[in-house]
Amino acid sequence: MKILGVGGGGREHAIAEKLCMSEYSPKIYWISEYTNPGVNAICRSTKGEHIRGSTIDPEKVVEFAKKVKPDFTFVGPEEPNFHGVADALEKEGIQCIGAKKAVAVIEMSKAEMRRLQWKYDIKGKLLFKTFRSSEEAYSTLDKYSKTLTWLQNVALKPARQAGGKGVKVIEDRQIYLHDEKQKFKSRHFDWLEGYMKPYADVEDKILVEENVWGPEYTLHCFTDGKNVVGMPMVQDNKNAHEFDIGTETGGMGSISGPGNVLPFLTEDEYKESLEIVKSMVMAIQDMTGETYHGIVAGQMMLTEIEGPTVIEMYSRLGDPEALNVMGMLESDLVDIALAILDGKLKNSDVKFNNKAVVVKALSPKGYPDYRELAKNHPIEADEKAIQKKGAKLYWASVDNDGKKTITMGSRAVEIAAVADDLPTASRIVESCIDYVKLTDGWQMYHRSDIGTKELIAKRQDLAERARSLYLQRKQNGTLGKRTDWLPGVGRVDPVQNLKKELLSG
Repeated sequence: MKILGVGGGGREHAIAEKLCMSEYSPKIYWISEYTNPGVNAICRSTKGEHIRGSTIDPEKVVEFAKKVKPDFTFVGPEEPNFHGVADALEKEGIQCIGAKKAVAVIEMSKAEMRRLQWKYDIKGKLLFKTFRSSEEAYSTLDKYSKTLTWLQNVALKPARQAGGKGVKVIEDRQIYLHDEKQKFKSRHFDWLEGYMKPYADVEDKILVEENVWGPEYTLHCFTDGKNVVGMPMVQDNKNAHEFDIGTETGGMGSISGPGNVLPFLTEDEYKESLEIVKSMVMAIQDMTGETYHGIVAGQMMLTEIEGPTVIEMYSRLGDPEALNVMGMLESDLVDIALAILDGKLKNSDVKFNNKAVVVKALSPKGYPDYRELAKNHPIEADEKAIQKKGAKLYWASVDNDGKKTITMGSRAVEIAAVADDLPTASRIVESCIDYVKLTDGWQMYHRSDIGTKELIAKRQDLAERARSLYLQRKQNGTLGKRTDWLPGVGRVDPVQNLKKELLSG
């Protein structure tokens, strides 16, 4: 058996490792922009091949696939999905675990995802507005933010998936700071419009959503279009520094387990989250007429307004979250892939262990705000010493020229440990940090708090506060309802107003 993989980060290293562990003993082939030493070693050990090439160029991927003639292809990152790589492969008769372009819009366009959710009345919604220019966004908020409560406290986002960058939360509760915060909104709208210029594949440029609070988590699923099978919940920690301080990153580490549910969430919340993800899959298929087969995920938040709430959708495994679910997966990933492609996922035996997994990323200083400073540093890791400690190292944003490995400006490596509980797994990873070094003396940083008792307790407190409120709303029949008060008008229902806007086009 031959398998072709696409993408070159820590997520792809974890996927390649899991594929090569299959009882089918497949030859692993791979294409990525840079040479990930972990993926490259797996390709060599299985007598496959790794090449450098554009993962968002369907012709380039198809050209390599025709040479390899794989039994199937496994796409790691989101951008190949957005650029139609799965479509091009399947047009050539090459099966692919990857979302086609039409269904990948569920991730690519945050605006279209939100419209889909409201059109099909799927639970876990947020109030939102979209704009095609900064001027349009600012004039609308300036006009209504003094009268519509939800527009006073908002999250400002790029309307397209853009690697987790550009999100700003604005709390505009103090009248004496209103003008200053309006100026900040205006500046950020200008920044978002400029940031979105390279993305001509979406019309909406700016997304404004109501601001909500609560613990975030991700629920990944396998799907063949008819069946959706949930994986264990994972929580990514996006802020750069300890206890959620600093700039948001692509993810400084993640936790999962023990078992399917995170320590601060419940089985009922898992089931509700899974139903939401299933509904989103069925809705996007109904809207596009395309079958969704591969990976889908809800990046969720437990909010006081709706309970389990969709923040974003993914059309692939998250990074670093992939290391968690791959570390807990006991079933043969190749068997699961074949079941997805045959439309027989319902009959597939998908099993995960009841362990806990902690992942911590190590990044060169400069990431995420000054990536140029984080680039081109030679990096070495004592992988054998890390293994002896009971952990595994996964190469991420690096490139290897056959002689040395250098950083590429993002999270360079990710270290994962599996244990009976999260604090133990966290301590194992922490004991491995010194085995990774930049040999030119440049510094690296990581988050030591991920998976610790203290951070878990913080998450539990936040979850309990959100849970008590949304359960009270549920009992009172007000779950998901909002109310605004307009001077001279009285009570208005922003939920019904948004529905009317969407229906009117």
